[in-house]
Amino acid sequence: MSRQFKSAWVRQCPRQVANVGVDKAKWYVHWKEPDGRRRCKSCGKGRTGKRDAERAAERVRAQLVTATYKKAQVEIGWKDFCRRYDEKVLANLQPSSRSAIIDSLKQFTKHVRPLRLSSITAETFADFIAKRRNDRGRKPGSRVSPATVNKDLRHVKGALRMAVDWEYLDKVPRFKMLREPQKLPKYVAPDHFAAIYEACDVATLPGDLTVSPADWWRGLIVMAQMTGWRIGELLALRWSDVDLDAGFAITRHRDNKGHRDDKVPLHEVVVDHLQAVKSFSEMVFPWPPHRRTLDSQFGRIQDAAGIHLPCPDAGDPDHGECTPACHRYSFHDERRAFATLNAEHMTREALQKLMRHRSPDTTDRYINMARQLNPAVGKLHAPSVLRKAECLPLRSW
Repeated sequence: MSRQFKSAWVRQCPRQVANVGVDKAKWYVHWKEPDGRRRCKSCGKGRTGKRDAERAAERVRAQLVTATYKKAQVEIGWKDFCRRYDEKVLANLQPSSRSAIIDSLKQFTKHVRPLRLSSITAETFADFIAKRRNDRGRKPGSRVSPATVNKDLRHVKGALRMAVDWEYLDKVPRFKMLREPQKLPKYVAPDHFAAIYEACDVATLPGDLTVSPADWWRGLIVMAQMTGWRIGELLALRWSDVDLDAGFAITRHRDNKGHRDDKVPLHEVVVDHLQAVKSFSEMVFPWPPHRRTLDSQFGRIQDAAGIHLPCPDAGDPDHGECTPACHRYSFHDERRAFATLNAEHMTREALQKLMRHRSPDTTDRYINMARQLNPAVGKLHAPSVLRKAECLPLRSW
């Protein structure tokens, strides 16, 4: 390091001296950072300002000489940072991911209203959690769930980590996530799947296709049940990525959550159902109507199949009023069914490959679900006096 980078000096601005005089001009301490960037700091007017500037110069000079200098942070407003974060980082994400992160940042801004990025502390997060938990949920009378609050916290934390990389912050404030309730997993049971499969005849959408709506829906739910694909991947599948003769389909990086292409083998049952929906359309499962109508049509099929599940959150004050969706399956329950019903019949590596999990920890959660649903109660020890086959006869009095 050259000598000029280890020095700091005190001076008044010549322009201020010419305009207001020596006594009223501010004193400044000037120095150069190790990377060569020039910095200055105002220390006030008069003798007091000069004394403070000299002390600051000595302090900075000592830090530069002993290599303990800490680069000064650039002050930036919270809204300005969010704008830069959106332009430089979020713009490269998928629209759904970008929308979710922006919504979390908006919720954080709405509840705590930070002015500067450096003003965000651990107490700021505590205030956000307290206020966010009182927000209204989607259902009438409900409140936002802990999972939703944790999702917002993760997105805000990710933004602040980027602020640390950009040297706007020293570190991300520490805070605790909310504890989420551990619920029993819900998946489409085999008998319910059979009832839904038979009830597909009531479907009226999609229309204007060369295949019937019933065949379209049977092909969709069979592939969802036997491949574990997410509904977004199924609707984005193209015939150009399907080889029925070889029995495989390719999910593209732009359509899946893992952001990578993957070649997935298909069971012969899935191949037969895809043959039934073969059409001139570019998409395997074209859906011209709005995406919301897909859920309503799936609900109509379940109602015809007599599906009425007990709501696990009934009686929870945060849940609010039950809606018809509380008593039905979702498309993701088909994915859970694939993992839960096959977890005991294949290795963890094979299940991770088929479900396209990036981390084996995610696959382990599904394996634990299957083990919870199949407890080894029959192997528990029971005293001999309680076993039916070995019970002693009753004494006759």
